[in-house]
Amino acid sequence: MADETTLLILGASGDLTSRLLLPALGQLLSRQPDRDVRLLGAGMDDWTDDHWRQTVRNAFDSADADAAYATVSDTTYHRADITNPADLKALLKTTNGRVALYFAVPPSIAERACEALASIELPEGLVLALEKPFGTDEESARRLNQLLEKLVPEKQVFRVDHFLGRSTLLNVIGVRFANRVFEPVWSAEHIESIVIRYDESLGLEGRAGYYDNSGALRDMIQSHLLQVLAIVAMTPPATLDEQDLRDATTAVLRATHVWGDDPVASSRRGRYTAGRVDSRDLPSYVNEPGVDPARETETLAEVTFEIRTARWEGVPITLRSGKAITARNADIVLTFRPVRHLPAGFNGDAPGSQLRFTLGPDIMALDLNVNGGDNPFDLHRATMEADLGEGSIRAYAEVLSEILDGDASLSVRGDAAEECWRIVQPVLDAWAADQVPLEDYPAGSSGPATWPR
Repeated sequence: MADETTLLILGASGDLTSRLLLPALGQLLSRQPDRDVRLLGAGMDDWTDDHWRQTVRNAFDSADADAAYATVSDTTYHRADITNPADLKALLKTTNGRVALYFAVPPSIAERACEALASIELPEGLVLALEKPFGTDEESARRLNQLLEKLVPEKQVFRVDHFLGRSTLLNVIGVRFANRVFEPVWSAEHIESIVIRYDESLGLEGRAGYYDNSGALRDMIQSHLLQVLAIVAMTPPATLDEQDLRDATTAVLRATHVWGDDPVASSRRGRYTAGRVDSRDLPSYVNEPGVDPARETETLAEVTFEIRTARWEGVPITLRSGKAITARNADIVLTFRPVRHLPAGFNGDAPGSQLRFTLGPDIMALDLNVNGGDNPFDLHRATMEADLGEGSIRAYAEVLSEILDGDASLSVRGDAAEECWRIVQPVLDAWAADQVPLEDYPAGSSGPATWPR
């Protein structure tokens, strides 16, 4: 890696840059002030350098913001059409050292920009960082991968999934592989079911332009939660380096299918109606500005999958994500099988233990059956809990750290991106054919009343 890295953000005047990338960069530079980073911004808006610098400064909101900003205070902004080869060539001439291009633009624009890059000379070691969703189906993801292969080696492509930068997932890896009490029982022999859930109380929040063409299944389950599933279910890799870790997670995805190959029975979809969440009144999704009701976009999706390997055969794995839910629930829940034999004499039931990882704040909880109290033979449920903290840095700061370090371990490999689309396609087809009803649920509820809790 060169001593200096130029981080060139394409789409620098957009919401993603100001809301997520720049605050994360500020935190990263506050924690690691010795990084030699040069920041450049490019976009279609007619901004001056001063306007861009003020945007950067405002976004650096950490306690050490002044010191962090000093690292990139000479940053400049360039008005450019990133789908134009001449504009991209001129931008690359302004860079020094190793160059990382971050595409903070919609996927369709990123693809057109990559097509433009194919016609110009690229600097050695160029890194390309692309936001998900990666393509719109398996075929488009494969086509985009083939384009990227012509530009740079796979290890220099970062398909960004900020979920993989969450400390919770690293905690799952540590708890599982560093503790003999868990590692030997992490299989279908001992685990009955797995639920991975990301419900949020937020509504559309002005994102109709993207979300109404995507929905919960594409936006969350395909893009993020399948990657979480792969981390949870992978076989132990030899190392946690880029190749071993991504080989292990991609092997899981290749073996993942809709439960029973029945997308109708194994999936549910819902859409919120008017209601109240966190003291806020939300309109029905169909009445949100920019929404086309004819699209029948789901705001809540739930699908059960299976992994067809000896380790996981027969274990239902349910992924769920929804908007405008009564409370934010972001967790991974592993339910263990009950004991094979409970000696006579105990009073009460002994359901399977549950291990839960909650995202933000990161908490691990283990529900156990214990006895004691007035009658030592009475069984009751007790929870052992460990606070794993908020994580040292933001998820996007972790992503930027990996990009600047050239470590693609926690980015999505090309074949994995294609597999995620292959996995959900039967569900997308069933929903498009209206074989699964789109059920209403009031904003501020936990979902349709008919769904299992």
